[in-house]
Amino acid sequence: MPRYLVEQTFPDGLTLSIDDEGAEFCLDVVSNNKLDGVTWIHSYVTPNRRKAYYICDAPSPEAIRRAAQRSKLPVDRITEVRILDPYFLL
Repeated sequence: MPRYLVEQTFPDGLTLSIDDEGAEFCLDVVSNNKLDGVTWIHSYVTPNRRKAYYICDAPSPEAIRRAAQRSKLPVDRITEVRILDPYFLL
């Protein structure tokens, strides 16, 4: 399955609390993703929390957009990526 880097912008900052409410939100995102075969691998968030980048496996960019729309999450850009492992010779 293809792997993608997804860029998101949160103009007011990402407001994800580190508590039960935040955990429930993340579980909802995972459930919404599953409907389109999208697997969220991990995310990176800038210090000001206005930009986020996440890695996911998905059948297509359209599947990512549908899943994000269900979760009411922005999608600015989707780029298909490949893994480059610096230790591949070891």
